[in-house]
Amino acid sequence: MIRSSFGFVASAAFVVVGVAGAAALASAPSVSFIRLGATSTLPLLEKEPQVMHLPTPEPQYAIYMTQCVVGTPSLRNSLVELIDTTKLNAVVIDIKDYAGKTSFPTDNPALAGSVSETCGADDMKDFIETLHGKGIYVIGRITVFQDPFYAKNHPEQSVQSRSHPGEPWKDFKGLSFVAVSSQPFWEYIVELSRESHALGFDELNYDYVRWPSDGPMSDIVYPTKDHAGDLERFFQYLHAQLDPSGVVMSVDLFGMTTTNIDDLNIGQQLERAFAYFDYIAPMVYPSHYPKSFLGLGNPNNDPYRVVNYSMSEAVRRAISTTTPIGSFAYARIGTSTPALYEKPSYSPLKLRPWLQDFDYGKDYLPEDARAQIQATYDAGLTSWFFWDPANRYTSLRQVLQSE
Repeated sequence: MIRSSFGFVASAAFVVVGVAGAAALASAPSVSFIRLGATSTLPLLEKEPQVMHLPTPEPQYAIYMTQCVVGTPSLRNSLVELIDTTKLNAVVIDIKDYAGKTSFPTDNPALAGSVSETCGADDMKDFIETLHGKGIYVIGRITVFQDPFYAKNHPEQSVQSRSHPGEPWKDFKGLSFVAVSSQPFWEYIVELSRESHALGFDELNYDYVRWPSDGPMSDIVYPTKDHAGDLERFFQYLHAQLDPSGVVMSVDLFGMTTTNIDDLNIGQQLERAFAYFDYIAPMVYPSHYPKSFLGLGNPNNDPYRVVNYSMSEAVRRAISTTTPIGSFAYARIGTSTPALYEKPSYSPLKLRPWLQDFDYGKDYLPEDARAQIQATYDAGLTSWFFWDPANRYTSLRQVLQSE
């Protein structure tokens, strides 16, 4: 099947030799070359291997692959076959998952200790090259602040427990979070991001970019009170460190960031993400909406309306030139109350929703997958991701194979 054309990332190497470095390079073999009409002789340096990066396809249709599946050839190959034989053109692969462990080996001393012992792919680089050879765009998913591994090793940087002073707080699943305001952890995430991009991942997708929820919230001791501001400062740092290198970045947000203007008590606000990411992926899973949403009683029963309303609101907010939500990237208009801020009008194509193909609250059938896709298109969007934590994609498979 035909996919978006792809190219190679090429970089020119320029050698700068200082006084201190000249002696060290003196014994290296030399090469003559011509630049601007002049002939020079410089030491021949070993070239860094070139890494292929595919351009972002438009439209984009992606599925998610877990860390354990990517390390199991028989399982990952079945997903590659699904992509290869349908209109899917992208895959989202775990780089760092819910446990805080990473999915590929590395010699980087800042990262080597976090490599998973149970899941992941020793051949990740080769696998990415195989996917690229098929024209499949490869997105690496990084679970950010939910990181029990890092929190255990750096409890002073974690969201801490009130009842157990000095220890990391745990949610109902026993998982801990690093504090959003922890700048040493920001540096760790950037290091992981650079390593992942150098391995060949075309885009980096950041999930769990938030303060915690779903746990004994009264037991939390927050290090700061400016939850939304702390999160935006992390966005700023990530963008400043990675954007100049040409890293394509996307971020996953709660679905209700498209319809709420508060920060949902986790720091997330849609407008605070627009300026720092190439793409925004609201997780508009119908099963995760409250019974009161749109007066539906059970949002599971109307996946079209949930997705269409949510993403239509996201589009409206993206293209709007004003917002009631303050951001470091926007200037306030006047001094009237409530406050209003001027913002750029962003393309709706920044928005790529996560859709649902897993059973939660009801069995999700092919008609539910089809309804969510149509709802996305009817909101004026072109691209989508599908999530199934079991990586079966039973309903989506039937929809795509019937087209």
